Amino acid sequence: MLKSQFSIFNLRSSLIYFLSFFFASCDLIEYHPYDVNIDGPVGLTATNCYLIEHICAGKDTVRFAQISDSQRFYDQTERVVNDINSRADSIDFVIHTGDLTDFGLPKEYIWMRKVLSHLTMPYICVIGNHDCLGTGEAAFSRMYGADNYSLNASFLHIVGLNTNAYEYDYSKNVPDFSFMKQDILSIPDSVSTTVIAMHVAPGMFLFNDNIAEYFDQVCRSYPNLQFCICGHDHHSAVLYPFGPDGTPYIQCDDIKSCSYIIYTVTRNSYRYEVVQL
Repeated sequence: MLKSQFSIFNLRSSLIYFLSFFFASCDLIEYHPYDVNIDGPVGLTATNCYLIEHICAGKDTVRFAQISDSQRFYDQTERVVNDINSRADSIDFVIHTGDLTDFGLPKEYIWMRKVLSHLTMPYICVIGNHDCLGTGEAAFSRMYGADNYSLNASFLHIVGLNTNAYEYDYSKNVPDFSFMKQDILSIPDSVSTTVIAMHVAPGMFLFNDNIAEYFDQVCRSYPNLQFCICGHDHHSAVLYPFGPDGTPYIQCDDIKSCSYIIYTVTRNSYRYEVVQL
């Protein structure tokens, strides 16, 4: 009887020791790769939109850089970030046009956030098709915020849209016309010019081309839409999905090639430069 009680006591002691070690060693636990309980800075879109609006307030010329499709190219992204930082005196902010990740994994978001955090100016992102994989949309929402948003950089209204319709099997309003129409109504009179950012443009496989003409109509309802920017196809190009007299869609190369674009926008004109490192 004494031996049995002693064995039970040892078992209980071992269990208590194990549980104490387990809970005291949380940092050693490897969470599920799709767990979106992301630590560190979150809600970055709202924070950086505020900073961009503050930086650009009262400016007659706005300059921003576009990067895209960084995915797993961390070293190349770091190189591009360093080059953009070297031009910090002339670049107000950065727009990433999607595919921050390759598989939508929270760890990929965290790794890319670490690289992009080295930028010396604020940055905003739109969600790409790879960012929608697995729990990637939830991770994007946690780290950055809504997948449709806008801000006013002085006279310039900037719209970020989710256009990855194919990833939702057309079960979600992508693009979200309700958001766009409400956004147009909210634009103050002081804003005279618009640029729209997205990952996939009309005419690309992942875009819902059944609604492309209507999308173009709503986009052109924005004040003085000068151009749209996109990524996805991994090469630099200027696209005219609605004909040569339509809105130009300026497509950025992927980060793997260490390429990005710098835009200079005024109320009635713009120019851009493709930077190849």
